[in-house]
Amino acid sequence: MNRMTVRWETGFAWGPRTPPRCHAKNAKRQHHFYITKHSFLVSSYAKSGFPELRLSFPFATKTLASAQIPRLLSAPMDIEAEIRALQLDSTEDNNGVVNPEDAKPEVEMTDKVEEEGMKDELDTKSQPVQAEPKVKDKEVSAPEDVEALDEMEIDKKRHLNVVFIGHVDAGKSTTGGQILFLSGQVDDRTIQKYEKEAKDKSRESWYMAYIMDTNEEERIKGKTVEVGRAHFETETTRFTILDAPGHKSYVPNMISGAAQADIGVLVISARKGEFETGYERGGQTREHVQLAKTLGVAKLLVVVNKMDDHTVNWSKERYDEIESKMTPFLRSSGYNVKKDVQFLPISGLVGTNMKTRVDKSTCPWWNGPCLFEALDSVEVPLRDPKGPFRMPIIDKFKDMGTVVMGKVESGSVREGDSLLVMPNKAQVKVLAVYCDENKVRCAGPGENLRVRLSGIEEEDILSGFVLSSVVKSIAAVTEFTAQLQILELLENAIFTAGYKAVLHIHSVVEECEIVELLQQIDPKTKKPMKKKVLFVKNGAVVVCRIQVNNLICIEKFSDFPQLGRFTLRTEGKTVAVGKVTDLSSSSSA
Repeated sequence: MNRMTVRWETGFAWGPRTPPRCHAKNAKRQHHFYITKHSFLVSSYAKSGFPELRLSFPFATKTLASAQIPRLLSAPMDIEAEIRALQLDSTEDNNGVVNPEDAKPEVEMTDKVEEEGMKDELDTKSQPVQAEPKVKDKEVSAPEDVEALDEMEIDKKRHLNVVFIGHVDAGKSTTGGQILFLSGQVDDRTIQKYEKEAKDKSRESWYMAYIMDTNEEERIKGKTVEVGRAHFETETTRFTILDAPGHKSYVPNMISGAAQADIGVLVISARKGEFETGYERGGQTREHVQLAKTLGVAKLLVVVNKMDDHTVNWSKERYDEIESKMTPFLRSSGYNVKKDVQFLPISGLVGTNMKTRVDKSTCPWWNGPCLFEALDSVEVPLRDPKGPFRMPIIDKFKDMGTVVMGKVESGSVREGDSLLVMPNKAQVKVLAVYCDENKVRCAGPGENLRVRLSGIEEEDILSGFVLSSVVKSIAAVTEFTAQLQILELLENAIFTAGYKAVLHIHSVVEECEIVELLQQIDPKTKKPMKKKVLFVKNGAVVVCRIQVNNLICIEKFSDFPQLGRFTLRTEGKTVAVGKVTDLSSSSSA
């Protein structure tokens, strides 16, 4: 049996947000792959504290997907017994590296049973590998398709990106974690582990949030910092969850999450005092709604959470009070409340009215759908799979080449495509495309992807760059014309030429300056006013020229709404929202 060693890479916190990245290597080549859900590697790593874990597998077994790792995934499972069974020797002090001995026969036999069902995620032309020391050379008869790519089509189910927004402590992460548990993405054993961890931190009610909040900072503070990412499915739909932070300090991260979303779930706490704190001036409920609408979140599910709290007790009066206050505000933010907004009560902590409808004995007055039903009923937005390719880059890393992450906004991509990384006009070739944790032949608009590229180094890519088709490539500009609506300026501030702010447009975050006010729009007639405009105040709509220091990739709103809508923020506050109306020809790519 040839041996492939598998190393858990430190620095990658496992969770729905960041799938555990493992690194397999042998004498000739290196392989990277992802292991999803709850694997033995994850449990062993957490239990043993070793920075490295090495397991032996026959080289001919190819994919190490969680459902295919034999015996190691069965629960309940004695971690120490499994480590002993795999002969992991922790006695050597080699900077924490754990050196394996020969795998036991029963492990080898179990591996062989699963051999045919496993496929290589990354190696396109596999060859027999030289065995490492301590393992005798054996011939491995590779399957006939050993040189074939592990390619699969994306699940034909419809796909929706859902962002969870709302005031801090409304229960967004808890609700997202409960969804993953109810949909089978998280097992009971993991929940028990999180319950213990939360209890040890004296945060007993936060254990469900730990499914989404995976890093230690978030768990200690009890606040989501980064945009959490996870996947689940219903019978008809594949969903990508984007768990946005609710604290006002992390609004830029919320903007990043909402910019990738198709629909929003606005989580509101029904607990006495908490709804009022989030809704009143300074609360994030209002700002999140306005930002979501500006960023293109056309449909909104408003879930009134914590209905089981002792201050609420599934009170219809409390639910109606919240709905009556939120409805006019949602309407003023641009939502068609009858067509685009749906309210429903839930308990995210215990899962009531989420996967199945709430029992009449608990809530006799509710006759509407549960959360899963409401999500399934949302229509998929119109998408253009045949348009020019556009994928704003939200993150990048090195993994057998350069890998970029983002949501496809237009067009399709497949392995072998030649593309441009803009604005630096770097010509690249697509080596592989991954959707969720699966390698796929091609992917279209709406999908969240990892794309492996050649022709560019990881350090030459920044968040906010765009992966673009060569023909009809995206424009790169330092100046553009936009129509702005002023929301609420800082105290004693006026909006005029020279005003500086931070521009947020798709995944771009860039300092900008208002160069010139061109026209003010009459709020009644929606037409430009004739008088020259020198400055405007809160509530005004104005056409202006905006300048940035570095080249950015944007589109006119009329051509690509997703890449042409933006917000301006100053000192942690959203002061204006707008849309790109024209690109400066002198600075276009």
